[in-house]
Amino acid sequence: MRRILVIALAFALLGAACGGDGNSELVDLAAACEVGDVDGDLDLYNWSEYIDPDLVTAFEADFGVTVNESFYDSNEAMLPQIESGGNDYDLVVPSDYTVTIMSEEGLIIALNKDAIPNLSNLDPAFTGLPYDENDEYSVPYQWGTSGIGYSYDVVPEDWEASWEIIFDPGFAPDVSGRISLLNDPRETMGIALKYLGYSINTTDQAELDEAVELLKGIKDRVKLFDSDQFEDLLVSGETTVAHGWSGDFFAAFDEASDDTYDAYEDFGYGIPKEGAVAWVDTMAIPITADAPCTAHTFINFLLDPENGAALTNFNFYASPNAASEPFVDPEILEDETIYPPDEVFERLEFLADTGDFETNYSDAFNEVKS
Repeated sequence: MRRILVIALAFALLGAACGGDGNSELVDLAAACEVGDVDGDLDLYNWSEYIDPDLVTAFEADFGVTVNESFYDSNEAMLPQIESGGNDYDLVVPSDYTVTIMSEEGLIIALNKDAIPNLSNLDPAFTGLPYDENDEYSVPYQWGTSGIGYSYDVVPEDWEASWEIIFDPGFAPDVSGRISLLNDPRETMGIALKYLGYSINTTDQAELDEAVELLKGIKDRVKLFDSDQFEDLLVSGETTVAHGWSGDFFAAFDEASDDTYDAYEDFGYGIPKEGAVAWVDTMAIPITADAPCTAHTFINFLLDPENGAALTNFNFYASPNAASEPFVDPEILEDETIYPPDEVFERLEFLADTGDFETNYSDAFNEVKS
């Protein structure tokens, strides 16, 4: 669901330490795994509230292992944990271009595809993506968009979602001081770049500087930068506009609803007309893994059609598993903010690794927040 802050120097040092081959003994163990093999309990390092607990329980029952879950709220929090090697995580859920960084720095191993026959269930649109062109290191988990959650009270009827609600004080003066933005350099610098008509992956310093000035100019309108509770703050009324990830909003709206109250009548989510981020979260096996066969089996388990649908029905994110669609709740499958039509998808951009320029994004975001 999420993004990353990369410090180039740190990863240069890491690359020197790890090399490109990662853990050769682990690679050999993984290569010997067969379909359905387990070689110990699974230590899963994932985003919070991102998997149906019933799926975890079912996997444990089916394969006689325990799944130990640990959580992070950003890729920048996850990466140092894998880098340190101090935690024996067997499976991690990095976001798209984070996979490029992790594979290049030897933090994840090549997958044994023979142990994952359900790879055939993936939608071809989610294979061969730029962050892992040969599908060597990762398997798509879920995908979605980053957009705007908002209270209907602060927008006109039939409003077409636009970043103007954040950046134009004249459009929505009443939301001043009640906006949350993601605490994430690429995402938040990205929405400013999109509003200005630039690519979210620009490596033009002048464009990035313009985005910095735009964000600094509306800082008094922003209540906080938050990547963890933005959806709950919106539903509770502490904010009225929130920049965040699609499924998190829908999950919060659903949780707030009951037999007497429908949160969907008060809150909405939109993909801004200027464009936004599209992302893919993936499954990868880090070099810290103790149970690579169990990790492969868990990946294959989640790629089962019904299990893939259960994941989407739980977290309200779109599935890259084409075979799961017959089992997805029709209301989710038909929701164009979850499964965008082609004309909307064309306005989306996937975040790309910009190499050494990542540090520029980090510096820019720190300047905005300072």
